[in-house]
Amino acid sequence: MKILAIESSCDETSVAVVEDRTVLSNIVSTQVEEHKIYGGVVPEIASRRHTEAISAVCDEALKTAGIGYSDIDAVAVTFAPGLIGALLVGVNFAKGLSMSLGVPLIPVHHLRSHIAANYLAHPDLKPPFLCLLVSGGNTVIAKVSDYTKFEIIGQTRDDAAGECFDKVARQMGLAYPGGVTLDKIATVADHKKYPLPHPKVSGGEFDFSFSGLKTAVINLVHNAKQKNEEIDVPVLCATVRERVCDLLIKNTMAAAEETGFTTIAVAGGVSANSELRRRLDEECKNKGYSLYYPPLKYCGDNAAMVGAQALHEYLDGNLGDTSLNATATLPINYR
Repeated sequence: MKILAIESSCDETSVAVVEDRTVLSNIVSTQVEEHKIYGGVVPEIASRRHTEAISAVCDEALKTAGIGYSDIDAVAVTFAPGLIGALLVGVNFAKGLSMSLGVPLIPVHHLRSHIAANYLAHPDLKPPFLCLLVSGGNTVIAKVSDYTKFEIIGQTRDDAAGECFDKVARQMGLAYPGGVTLDKIATVADHKKYPLPHPKVSGGEFDFSFSGLKTAVINLVHNAKQKNEEIDVPVLCATVRERVCDLLIKNTMAAAEETGFTTIAVAGGVSANSELRRRLDEECKNKGYSLYYPPLKYCGDNAAMVGAQALHEYLDGNLGDTSLNATATLPINYR
């Protein structure tokens, strides 16, 4: 089954052709350089650029896959969650394509897609397993009991881990996307130089909170500027990264022990973080757990992961029609 998949939830316009779990093409048109001027994604600009790019990106995906529109068996699209204007571009394009080709329309949840990115690289990964999903907009620990059945057992109360990275990076004057830059230049954490707080949450055994850490770093940087003191940016980056990873790893391992899962997957943009990968790998080896994370090319937003999840949504009968609408917020276990 050849699925043409579309992703436009934020600032990447992506179209892929996926046959079962084989990626025939995966074209990504990024807007990073344009949004870099503003230090973050401007929703109105993102929506306009998706509109301008999507048709050409779709044509390129088909050309790279070596097929035509008549060879497509279904059209899949990210419909939630994300920037509403950006999502609408993809959803409306997909609806028109599905209707004109006379093929099924498969609505796909963005977070489910991130988890499915692991399936593309790890054919042996099958539910049930525990997944830590970390990105700029979400931080969730979920039980994946089946390909389309999820249960959230931990989530952020405020900022997502990726959001925390991006905002403190911006305060330190780092180039957008901040979280990626922070990870690249971080050296060694120093808690004597920068005694940052350990994030804590009352109630919700596996929940997260990163707003306090973010505020502490922002205040630290502001105070240093007021006193004309120089910040050791690589060391501060490493200290922030360590604090965020401390909580992510602590809660994930505690959740695995509590629930009895011995297979853990990591997904989302922050799954590319070098310290998170290294330390989780060490922890899982010590516990005898199996750990999976996607290749770097599938960590960020892309349409191949949408196509991977779309197959399971199709098999489960989760189809859309011309009434399909985009949704800015929607939990992963919406159905």
